[in-house]
Amino acid sequence: MRTNLAAGLMALIAAAGLVGGSLLEGFTVWHVAFVAVGLVLPVLGWLLAARRPDVPYGRLLLAAAVCFGAGIFGVGLVGRVPGLAAPSMVAMVVFYALTWVYVPLLFPEGRLPSRRWRPVAWGAGVAAAVHAAGVLMAPLFLGGSPDVTDPVQLTGVLAATVGQLTVWVAGWVVLGGLVLRWRRSRPPERSQYGWMVAGTTATQVGVLLAYFFLFGGVALPVVGVAGALAMLGALPGAIVVAVVRHRLLDLRVGLRGSRLLLVFDVRPTVQEVLSSLGPELEDSREPVEQLGRLAMAVRTGLETRWAAVTLADGRRVVSGPEDGPAAITLPVLGGQGRIECGPRAHGRLSGEDRRFLEALAVPAGLAIQSAGLATRLVNAQEAERRRIERNIHDGVQQQLVALIAGIELARATGGGTGTLGNLREQARQTLADLRELAAGIHPSALSQGGLVEAVEERCARLPVPVQVLAGRELRAERFPDEVEGAMYFTVSEAVANALKHAGAARIEVRLSREEGRLGATVTDDGTGFEARPGVLATLADRLDALGGGLRVESARGEGTRVDAWVPVDG
Repeated sequence: MRTNLAAGLMALIAAAGLVGGSLLEGFTVWHVAFVAVGLVLPVLGWLLAARRPDVPYGRLLLAAAVCFGAGIFGVGLVGRVPGLAAPSMVAMVVFYALTWVYVPLLFPEGRLPSRRWRPVAWGAGVAAAVHAAGVLMAPLFLGGSPDVTDPVQLTGVLAATVGQLTVWVAGWVVLGGLVLRWRRSRPPERSQYGWMVAGTTATQVGVLLAYFFLFGGVALPVVGVAGALAMLGALPGAIVVAVVRHRLLDLRVGLRGSRLLLVFDVRPTVQEVLSSLGPELEDSREPVEQLGRLAMAVRTGLETRWAAVTLADGRRVVSGPEDGPAAITLPVLGGQGRIECGPRAHGRLSGEDRRFLEALAVPAGLAIQSAGLATRLVNAQEAERRRIERNIHDGVQQQLVALIAGIELARATGGGTGTLGNLREQARQTLADLRELAAGIHPSALSQGGLVEAVEERCARLPVPVQVLAGRELRAERFPDEVEGAMYFTVSEAVANALKHAGAARIEVRLSREEGRLGATVTDDGTGFEARPGVLATLADRLDALGGGLRVESARGEGTRVDAWVPVDG
């Protein structure tokens, strides 16, 4: 709030000085054009300073505007109030230094482009100080002429001339640097720098025209007026175009609604959208809700009528009324989904808007991937629950029913030793089946002995020889439960598939840890198959949720290789 008030006060002072000085000088037709062009600078500086208080560039423009307003007001008071002429000229000297050197040099954020420009900045500042001192020593252009016989005034004339020429040369050096920055930049900064190059060039040409008119004997007043207007309005005009057309400093200007209401606001950057979107995605547990918040963030960031996020499985979430065709459609993450945007509520979507969406597409794609992964994990968990329920119902439950019936029959008939022996064997088989079922949920060997021991126990029960290779250090190391569980069930599923589908006669399991990864490789000499995406999708999702991955390599008649890995600390 205080920043806005200070910026508004500075703009008001600058405008009052400009208008007041022009009125004191008579306010001719030329003054009307002069004031109209001159008011752009304080208004622009106020808007930049108020909307982007974190960027000092707006305050730099306001400082230049205040100096110019003070200078014009002082010139208007020449002959009316003694003692104000010299300060007004000093204000104009500062204005020249700011507009010729510092406004283009510190573009666009009010900071030096690099430390190499410090000598230019300091040199221009010293030259401006010398220029101001020379003006105070020799009241040239203050209603009188310098006395060349007075050494003080002669020194002042020389100082003012050298200082002003040095500042002007520094302006050309800065222009050369701007051209280099323009050539090296990328869109949209390239367009912004292009307009600043044009504005700075027009300013320097305006200086030449004004000097030709004042000292070169050019009798056409229009030349001097054109030079003065170029000196005053070229840079602010270039900055205005950079804001309106190319969203300098992420500012947006436009007409909103049916009324001619100027909107000058800050569009949220990608970082701002992500910083606000991140906590919202964390708070939302449901995948559909996550996609809805993502669509709303895209719609808000681009100010479109609607935005939609679509997954590859056909699910689609729309934010806003979908009342028109998509203006931009952007696929994300290799076809796992896409983002669609309708037309903008006010104006058209620009190339920068597409770049904004492309920058947002990476985190958006991660959210889409997360939503799809969460859904697949939920489906996998539900399928696993049903499998366990079916195994209990069809296996152990039926065995227990038969065992109870046998016990009841033995009691009723007074069964002998043979009957009791049969019942004991049934009970042992039921116990073995329960242990096998429990091992399928979470084997006790995994909890007690670790990953290598659990894999060896699992492979020892297989009807074909399985070689398990693991280093001595890995055998003694333990990992988080979710990591060990994911790797164990991946190996179990891979060896089971090798037996069930490939008819393998030999299987090798290799467990390793290297470069921050816990890895497992299962190879077999089975019939193989044509590998395709989606093989072992449930296991791949489980590993993906831990930051790992799964790769399956196979070909008919050449066996199969399954590689799985997850990141581990240390």
